Amino acid sequence: MNKSTLWSLVITSMVLISCGKKNTKTSSTISPDFKIEFGKVASKSVFSEKGMSVWGGSLIKGDDNLYHLFYSRWPEAPGWIWVSHSEIAHAVSTSPFGPFKFKNVALPARGAHYWDGLVTHNPTIIKAKGKYYLYYMGNTGDGKILGVPGKEELNWVHRNNQRIGVAVADDPNGTFKRFDKPLIDISSDDNASDALMTSNPSICQRPDGGFTLIYKGVGKKFPLPSGGPVVHMVATSDSPTGPFVKSEKLVFHFEGERFPAEDPYIWYQDGRYRAIVKRIKDTGKSRIFSLVQFDSENGIDWQPSKHHEISERVVQWENGKVQQFTHLERPQVYIENGKPIALLCAADTLDANKVRHSFNIQIPLIIKKVK
Repeated sequence: MNKSTLWSLVITSMVLISCGKKNTKTSSTISPDFKIEFGKVASKSVFSEKGMSVWGGSLIKGDDNLYHLFYSRWPEAPGWIWVSHSEIAHAVSTSPFGPFKFKNVALPARGAHYWDGLVTHNPTIIKAKGKYYLYYMGNTGDGKILGVPGKEELNWVHRNNQRIGVAVADDPNGTFKRFDKPLIDISSDDNASDALMTSNPSICQRPDGGFTLIYKGVGKKFPLPSGGPVVHMVATSDSPTGPFVKSEKLVFHFEGERFPAEDPYIWYQDGRYRAIVKRIKDTGKSRIFSLVQFDSENGIDWQPSKHHEISERVVQWENGKVQQFTHLERPQVYIENGKPIALLCAADTLDANKVRHSFNIQIPLIIKKVK
């Protein structure tokens, strides 16, 4: 065997060994698909307040070993007036499944001259770098209640003044520091997808230590005051308080639909970004709401998951009763020790007088990993 042939065999052997190692590594690190199911819900896992509409809770465990729920609320009697009168409140429990007890208002009204001076709404709380970061939608406006109870009209001044903010605290029981400017403002270009308003932030920390935030934006393509379409966009930052750089990529997008999705919750687990999203499917005659799952390799490009459908708003109680809600939305995943154990959702019912009663519900999560 000459030297040339021997060297060729050595190179071939090295390539085969290298490929074998690479394939072994790849096969051992394949990110599993998640199949998400609901467990049975206990009666204690419903949080409501007398005389208040309660909506959109986000949960975190404090250094005091208590579970801290941050949620939206507003007076029930005037009707569905979240857009002009919501505030973010704080409740605590010894269990992530409740019962929870009101403690204080975390982000109260602070004056119409502030960008978030009259309304705070739709919280998402995380802990990062030793501090607690409370992300939310805020707005200001004329403070008017439009319409009458049961036939409320959306206050478009408040709706179109929606912006995204963050408040910071050393302790979830403490005072949250707010900022004089939004974290995610509208884009100055009138052709931008978020030229009219920004809202509903969801955020997670990336493996590299940075932060990916997904939010709802509304543009000015369609006539005002409603504008549209309603889209979801991505912004990234090295810091939880920004500055965030926006991507032009639209996510959870279905071609031809003006309002296809809402209320995403995102997190990173097992080598993949995960999301639970409220799907709004327009049939032309009605809108069908459900909870669905998306995933992503990079946090920017999202696809429907293999097990896309999660629930058509159906919950089974511990007593065996099965209930389908008209609304089961604002999904927020509570993760403890790296494991998602609860899904917090906002829900509501109508009483005999057609009065809408809303509350938060903590649903046990069953996640099956499928490769």
